[in-house]
Amino acid sequence: MSAPERIPSRSVTALELLTKGELTVKGRVREASNAVLFCAVAHDGEEAHCVYKPVAGERPLWDFPDGTLAQREVAAYEISEATGWGLVPPTVLRDGPYGEGMVQLWIEADPSADGLLALVDTDEPGDGWKAVGLADVGEGRTALLVHADDPRLRRLAVLDAVINNGDRKGGHLLPTADGRLYAIDHGVTFNVEDKLRTLLWGWAGEPLTADTREVLGALATALGDGSCLAGRLAKLLTAAEVAAVRSRVADLLADGHHPEPSGNWPAIPWPPV
Repeated sequence: MSAPERIPSRSVTALELLTKGELTVKGRVREASNAVLFCAVAHDGEEAHCVYKPVAGERPLWDFPDGTLAQREVAAYEISEATGWGLVPPTVLRDGPYGEGMVQLWIEADPSADGLLALVDTDEPGDGWKAVGLADVGEGRTALLVHADDPRLRRLAVLDAVINNGDRKGGHLLPTADGRLYAIDHGVTFNVEDKLRTLLWGWAGEPLTADTREVLGALATALGDGSCLAGRLAKLLTAAEVAAVRSRVADLLADGHHPEPSGNWPAIPWPPV
């Protein structure tokens, strides 16, 4: 695929462009399990590339209601924006060439960025890395799966705990040339039951940072009954799912530590990429 157009920066915001722009399908992301279409979007003299995931292209899941993954992607963006961390690209729910779906600004990862995940043939992760666990690498061998001890990843680990992300894989991490980190693919989120599966377990059991506790406190306030954020989430999730978000934030604040695997659900997604 060709490189994306620049992010709109003049009179049209990214959200306005994604919401009002004309979508033109350019291709399909074949590796995805659901229908993922690569598109151009244009409005009022601005143009960018984006991803369009029509609800009609979602495969049924046993543990999520049919036709709800697009809404969950938008809800993840709403929570990300509420934290101020900006980890999820601008994302909207709108009609498109194949019906209603999620439309998200295309993010081009920097191929020269430092690696965020690795497999090492040692017992310890080494400086600048956090251990996740042993991985089978074939022929009866194992290697230690590690991720970078990176504050951007640490924030993402907290965000995933809040939205109950059931599928945080390495391929969902997009570091960009300007030093930012974006995360994509948030359809399997916001279940009322514990579904947290992630490669970012390196901080499990460690105390939350002071700034993270401050962000979570502000998020708890923003999620209050009658708030603008709660109203937007109510259009995307069930009442029980919104209540579960509030409970997860409250639990994180009360406990003060990064969550640990519950043991009731596979902790690592498969395949990990």
